Amino acid sequence: MKKKIIKITFGLLVLIALTACSGDNGKSDAYGNFEAIDLIVSAQGNGQILEFEIMEGQVLHENQEVGLIDTSMLHLQKKQLQSNIKAVASKMQNVNAQVEVQQQQLENLLIDQKRLKALFRDGAATKKQLDDINGAVDLTRKQITATKTQKQNIRDEIDALYARIEQVNESIRDCHIINPAQGTVLTKFAEQGEFTATGKPLYKIANLEVLNLKVYVSGDQLPEVRIGEEVEVLIDKNKSGFTHLKGRINWISDQAEFTPKTIQTKKERVNLVYAVKVRVKNDGSLKIGMPGEINF
Repeated sequence: MKKKIIKITFGLLVLIALTACSGDNGKSDAYGNFEAIDLIVSAQGNGQILEFEIMEGQVLHENQEVGLIDTSMLHLQKKQLQSNIKAVASKMQNVNAQVEVQQQQLENLLIDQKRLKALFRDGAATKKQLDDINGAVDLTRKQITATKTQKQNIRDEIDALYARIEQVNESIRDCHIINPAQGTVLTKFAEQGEFTATGKPLYKIANLEVLNLKVYVSGDQLPEVRIGEEVEVLIDKNKSGFTHLKGRINWISDQAEFTPKTIQTKKERVNLVYAVKVRVKNDGSLKIGMPGEINF
């Protein structure tokens, strides 16, 4: 009886072992590499970099000022524009003085006009004299209107100069290098003392607190993959072991592609697969480009 029980037990163990071997043979469901969403920060001003002391590997905060581009020429332009505003504003005083003189001339002409109208009614003044004074009054009024138009032109010129000053102020602000997002400096492309120009890359930054593991799944695996699903992530711990982490699927490609050459065998590389990204919280052990595996 005991021999029979032992035989049955042994048979069950063999069956379990065979079942395990005939399954996935310890292979993970998908393979890939870790990547981060990086951001290249470029210069928004032109000139020599006066301050720029960031280092690769340094963690920067959002809206942190990390450098300064020379603004001396811009400040000189601003000073010149301010002087131009003062010069143009002085024209306004001359125009106001002209208007005052013309207003006084008009008042004198209106008095003469009133007197001549009375004399004309009494027959003591001619029609030509009345027409001449009426013409002089109309002309003076037109001169006043034309002079006041000059005042508006001066105001428009001053407004245009103030708009140019605001443009210079914006250019000065652009010379302050402001870090746009929190992250770690991956690569530094420029150094203090170098000349830079608008659009020239200064450094690359990425948030390494969370990385994406980009893996590839076959078409028959795709029905098992759902956005938001939690999966098991494996990274190399040593030659024979893995570190187990948790991840969550946050992107699935809607188009099939050939498996990248870095994935497994040549036979597998000619298969059509779908790219999948798994969001994994970085405990400090994850690096960009590191290989990883997942199990659904």
